[in-house]
Amino acid sequence: MDKILIANRGEIALRVMRSAREMGIKTVAIFSEADREAPFVKYADEAVCVGPPPSSESYLQVDKILQVCKDLKVDGLHPGYGFLSENADANRKITEAGIIFIGPSPEAMELMGDKLKAKATVKSYNIPMVPGTEDAIEDIPSAKEIAKKIGFPILIKAAAGGGGKGMRVVEKVEEFESQMDRAVSEAVNSFGNGAVFIEKYVGSPRHIEIQIIADTYGNIVYLFERECSIQRRHQKVIEEAPSSVLTPEIREEMGKCAVDVARSCNYVGAGTVEFLLENNKDFYFLEMNTRLQVEHPVTEMITGIDLVKEQINIARGEKLSFTQDDVKINGHSFEVRVYAEDPMNNFLPDIGTLNTYVRPEGMGIRVDDGFEEGMEIPIYYDPMISKLITHGKDREEARQRMIRAIDDYQISGVETTLPFCKFTLEHEAFISGNFDTHFVSKHFSAEKLQNSDPAGEEIAALFTAKLYEEGVANKVVINSNENSISKWKLNRS
Repeated sequence: MDKILIANRGEIALRVMRSAREMGIKTVAIFSEADREAPFVKYADEAVCVGPPPSSESYLQVDKILQVCKDLKVDGLHPGYGFLSENADANRKITEAGIIFIGPSPEAMELMGDKLKAKATVKSYNIPMVPGTEDAIEDIPSAKEIAKKIGFPILIKAAAGGGGKGMRVVEKVEEFESQMDRAVSEAVNSFGNGAVFIEKYVGSPRHIEIQIIADTYGNIVYLFERECSIQRRHQKVIEEAPSSVLTPEIREEMGKCAVDVARSCNYVGAGTVEFLLENNKDFYFLEMNTRLQVEHPVTEMITGIDLVKEQINIARGEKLSFTQDDVKINGHSFEVRVYAEDPMNNFLPDIGTLNTYVRPEGMGIRVDDGFEEGMEIPIYYDPMISKLITHGKDREEARQRMIRAIDDYQISGVETTLPFCKFTLEHEAFISGNFDTHFVSKHFSAEKLQNSDPAGEEIAALFTAKLYEEGVANKVVINSNENSISKWKLNRS
């Protein structure tokens, strides 16, 4: 494989290109008109504009992308995550055109992409499942009776769902039909598929996922777990590896289950098997993501394995270069997703220009991003600015290193999730490991973030007044640890 096209944008496109360059492989970027000046476009060996800013007119245009592959004699295509990464039809079309799709087969995507098909596929391997229906609901009265037997609260889920869409918690039987209608409607609007099913609602779960890697020779290895329980709107904000609560016995049991899930669909490449963990000991299969995950860097940090290089090697027919016994956990790693969102306003996306953008540096710090100072945050795509990753010899060192890195991160011009991430990292529940997927609803509010450092606020107010007098700045935020001015918003103008 001499040349690959990265059918994606931003930080993941740049991240893939760096590994490819280390392997001596040429890279091709595709980009929309909104991304013309983006770092990933400049970094690639070749770059081609494929359309206007909306992804439906650019990054999702399979025929245009295939034409670029043909014109530039591309051998393989890496989809990153999002966009075409879990699109079985696109995968099939790319493969049929003679381009190597760096990922699993379209058949594996189809099996795992539908939650009901996935459950049926793994059933023979005795994978622990949340009690619920095995088929899509067709008769609401019958489904209501099943829900009564399971016991309320129950969860209605879209079979083709993801990201919390098409998902409804039903607390009592009287709400069942109305919530069912809403779930079906949202599933149709989001996925073009109204199929839904019901499960027992696990009230206070942790979200644990296992990274697997599989070659074409039947070798499958699990690369331990990632803790992904800090979420807002059912989407992750902070991840860590390993989890602070798994025993070696549970870790091994979950790892073997993840390998069996991969084996059930003849999986090839890098994938992630997600579980709900209840009471820190009982776990249930949730779904499989048939792609590289956003949070894959924390796995790389604790294992020393470059997952993108492994994906490429597997795609060109090589065997895994390591066995299960070769893989060890080295230290601890955190990742915070730096979104252009306002945690003081229900995490609503924020748009604007990165007036200041300076990355943190130092031992054990990694920043995967796709922006530079002066760039605008496009309204057309996910509002993630970067992924900030730290590694330490243990959880506490990695946590303290992350807090320092957040303090050192200079971003102005847009609101970001950095203040929320620091609030979480310093919260007693997070420090102790006593948290679940409801951390935000249980522990966080805009008022708590605003009032987290009264003494610091007074200093900030005095300093702001002085800056106003001098006409230097119009907004500052205080660093609660050091009673010094934070660099998150030195000058929003």
